[in-house]
Amino acid sequence: MTLEPFLMSKCWRLIGLTGVVLCLLSVCARAGDWPHWRGPNRDDRVDEDSGWDARAWPLRDPAWKANVGAGGSSPLVAGGRVYALGWKDGQDIVVCLDVSTGHSLWSRSYTCPEHARHAMGDESLYSGPTSTPEYDAETGFLYTLSCDGDLHCWNTRDQGRKVWGINLYQQYAVPRRPKFGRSSQRDYGYTTAPLLSGDWIIVEVGDDEGNLMAFSRRTGERAWVSEFKGPAGHTGGIVPLQIEGVSCVAVLTYEGLHVARLDPPNVGRTVALYPWGTEYANNVATPVVHGNDVLITAAYNHVAICKLHLTLEGATKVWEQPFASKICSPIIDRGRIYWTWQKLHCLDLETGKQLWEGGEFGDAGSCIKTSDDRLIVWGYHGRLALVETAVRAPVKYQELARLDRVFSADVWPHVVLANGQLLCKDRQGNVKCFYLRPSDSVKK
Repeated sequence: MTLEPFLMSKCWRLIGLTGVVLCLLSVCARAGDWPHWRGPNRDDRVDEDSGWDARAWPLRDPAWKANVGAGGSSPLVAGGRVYALGWKDGQDIVVCLDVSTGHSLWSRSYTCPEHARHAMGDESLYSGPTSTPEYDAETGFLYTLSCDGDLHCWNTRDQGRKVWGINLYQQYAVPRRPKFGRSSQRDYGYTTAPLLSGDWIIVEVGDDEGNLMAFSRRTGERAWVSEFKGPAGHTGGIVPLQIEGVSCVAVLTYEGLHVARLDPPNVGRTVALYPWGTEYANNVATPVVHGNDVLITAAYNHVAICKLHLTLEGATKVWEQPFASKICSPIIDRGRIYWTWQKLHCLDLETGKQLWEGGEFGDAGSCIKTSDDRLIVWGYHGRLALVETAVRAPVKYQELARLDRVFSADVWPHVVLANGQLLCKDRQGNVKCFYLRPSDSVKK
């Protein structure tokens, strides 16, 4: 063997090993991020503790504060950056902040109304974007959706340069949502968080061509439309799931639960349609997946939570109980269901029986389940509480700590926990960051 091939072989081995190490480092760096609606696994469960044993509670002054513009959109955290979408002075603003300091690193903006072009009702209760962005760790692309249907792709590795964009209202002439039952007519524009799946960014468009549409994540070219053509709901996000080994997605539409296949050549075909129409089209809480089962819940005309079993032939109701979530998407963990609406609720997953309830959290709210079996609960106009799960408190509500009056406006945006930093946001765009880990750089 000559020296040159030997050295080349060693070189390529070293390059390959280096690539593996860099890949592993990259994965580790992203392990504690919050890159999607409802967190890293899209289920509000995180692999980090609450900070209780580190004596981070009771929380004191925040590490930093910022304002990212009005809206119910929730922030994301990826690679040491906070990405947020807000509205101010006739423009939507995409903001990138340093997660350690809150300092602005870059921003991009585009003209957008405060309320969508077909907006009807409740304008005093909300403003600006509601949909939470979606982050692509492979490309560094950030996908945002305005209330007025602006679907944009931004390159976060190039100071937020716009890669592509379309307006769904202009492209597909989507009409105003119809009136539901006896309720007053409502239309809040686009609210549902997009979902990244393979080479597609999937969006609930609610058009007569298809309820769901998928676009190329790199070019924005439309890839497919769903077989189901019903209007969009006012819901939190699209959910990925596996049914009998087949990749699918689920979303709460204007009419109810819509489940579609993602496997070629069946992509977009309907698996299940389960009626769950809600007054004002307010199917706000995101469907929650547990194996081949899914939970849906709504207040208004339902005031119920329902467990469905899914097969490729459709959906079958397992149980329905008279407990509801109006805004908060439930969490499933260790055979228990948790959510906050007025109070924090704990139900048995198998039967739907309520085990306990407690606290006071109002209409707005969200929860995070931590690795040390605790719940961070966010509600009212900024009530932040740490509560034991049923693992530690099986028969009654047990609150460990609470911080009130974090803000003075509704906290429609979801609370976020990433790498020991707790990000809280209100609908006016105010953000506060609290540290849940000891840090020399943060004075408690």
